[in-house]
Amino acid sequence: MPLTRITLCDRTSEARIAQISSILHRTLVETFDVPAHDQFQIVEKLPATQRIYDLRYLSGRRSDDFILFTLLAGKPRSAAQKSAFCRTLTQRLAAQLAVRPDDVMVVIQFNTAGDWSFSNGEMLVGEAL
Repeated sequence: MPLTRITLCDRTSEARIAQISSILHRTLVETFDVPAHDQFQIVEKLPATQRIYDLRYLSGRRSDDFILFTLLAGKPRSAAQKSAFCRTLTQRLAAQLAVRPDDVMVVIQFNTAGDWSFSNGEMLVGEAL
């Protein structure tokens, strides 16, 4: 299960957020070994004063429409899976929503199943993630 935080500019419409969310989830299912019913996302819309980033660092040039995806996943993925996820997500956002590839940044972090409590204050046991 990844928990994904999607950070966007504050003028992003609710309809566009829903599309981004759908593209993200479909890409996670198809490339990142995530079950279809496993969807946990936090969307934050922030004004420019609260989204501070370099326009060119390791990129052509970012715009005000820059999107940051921060994933926390409970089991490791291979380099090939991570690469396929990032590539496919960026391609789909470009094709379906005209998001510039330079405006997509992904950060992936991993922990273990024992670091998650889904409910009732009980820690997850084993490799369920």
